[in-house]
Amino acid sequence: MRSLYAPFDEKTVRSLKLGEIVNITGAVVTGRDEVHIRALEYLDEGKEVPQCLNEAVLYHCGPIMVQDDKGTWSVVAAGPTTSARMNTLEPRFIREFKIRAIIGKGGMSKEVAEAMKEVGCVYLAATGGAAVSYAEGLSRVTGYDWLDLGMPEALWHFQTRALGPLVVAIDAEGNSLYEKVREKVAENLKKL
Repeated sequence: MRSLYAPFDEKTVRSLKLGEIVNITGAVVTGRDEVHIRALEYLDEGKEVPQCLNEAVLYHCGPIMVQDDKGTWSVVAAGPTTSARMNTLEPRFIREFKIRAIIGKGGMSKEVAEAMKEVGCVYLAATGGAAVSYAEGLSRVTGYDWLDLGMPEALWHFQTRALGPLVVAIDAEGNSLYEKVREKVAENLKKL
């Protein structure tokens, strides 16, 4: 397993190979549909967007958070969200913010893979059903934005420690494990 330290530069991202297993230590933000929609609307309206999105490692996750008596937030569970939900928003999001890595489950469209290839971004597949294990890798909350969207939809900022394991499922050349599986299935169906 390869250990990566976020934030990533483009050279590091482009060095990752399809199928490689990694973990991440460093800055990671969470964002699902509502974060994507708001950030792009703010850009269109000329409003300020949180700087943490620039060249971010973006985790498609709606974490379950708790706050103690002192106001400190911690994460209880942080499983990956199905990334295909963001397919229509993600190409522009990647291009606008130069996203370096997306963590999620289920893969993303060819259009997203093309944006990843342009910018230098990878898709890191996380295992569904491992929310508590992934929460352990999100070692510390360093901030948040847009809590008005609701806990799972807010933009959470984390310092991670060995978040993973994660599989490079779409590389920065646009190659996709999901497409390879689809091609193999289609090939096998032709033989029936």
